[in-house]
Amino acid sequence: MQRQGRQEHVAARPSPKRTSPRRSASRASGRLGVALVGLGSLVLLAGCSAKDAFAFGWPKGITPQADQMYDLWIGSVVAALAVGVFVWGLIFWCVVRYRKRGEELPAQTRYNMPIEVLYTVVPFLVIAVLFYYTAIIQTYVDKRSAKPDVTVDVVAFKWNWQFRYEGTQDDTGATVSETGTSSYIPILVLPTGKKIRFKEESKDVIHSFWVPELLFKRDVMPGFDNQFEVTVRQPGEYVGRCAELCGTYHSMMNFEVRVVSPEKYQKYIELRSQGTSTPDALEAIGYTGKERYAITTEPFNTKRDAARDKK
Repeated sequence: MQRQGRQEHVAARPSPKRTSPRRSASRASGRLGVALVGLGSLVLLAGCSAKDAFAFGWPKGITPQADQMYDLWIGSVVAALAVGVFVWGLIFWCVVRYRKRGEELPAQTRYNMPIEVLYTVVPFLVIAVLFYYTAIIQTYVDKRSAKPDVTVDVVAFKWNWQFRYEGTQDDTGATVSETGTSSYIPILVLPTGKKIRFKEESKDVIHSFWVPELLFKRDVMPGFDNQFEVTVRQPGEYVGRCAELCGTYHSMMNFEVRVVSPEKYQKYIELRSQGTSTPDALEAIGYTGKERYAITTEPFNTKRDAARDKK
């Protein structure tokens, strides 16, 4: 009797409920929606505008060349996200649709020619499109005009810069130039709306000429005549750096770019040609006080200076 009662008790126990595939899929999509809402809220709380959020971390530049590279970056990220969302969708769909329901092995698909062709052709098309636009924009960025409006010789050395303005002469007959020292940040003055060519030269090791707002850098290598050309459209003050590890004071190998109107640039070059110093020439075109010197970066202490300051 006890055994029989136990059997009846066991038989009366309700069987566990099975969740339908449709309900599981609904739960998965609900969780994904909550995650997306949380991500969007995080972006808004971080103080990013919609424009900044959809730039995907890439800043806006100050040249037409930078605009082209910006567009390439956005297009590449959007393509990567589209592929990623498609793949993630397939993964989540397979997890929900084909989850284990018993010991029976689901039907296996192999040697499916249409699917194998699809897996081959689609990645090739994606790569071909990205390669096409990369080649087009790279050609545009590297394009040089026959007669640039301004040519600047960029000379890099450990651990500073010299800028020479081709076609100019100072009161001694030498080319107008700007040379940085351990206590002085060199300032490169450029005009807006003009085609500016940079010719690079290194005196020792590999350096790299980089102004972040240009969204572009180019290595300065001994024995190589690297050149590039830009047209800066936005006046302002921009920090420049060496972007190639070049030794002890690599991180302090900075300079500053001052972009001014063509009229102010011409006046600056005329004053420099008369022997006027860079700070005095900058003051004459509207920079006063501390603005006569670099304001985006500052000189560094050498080991000798640091030891002297401690004393």
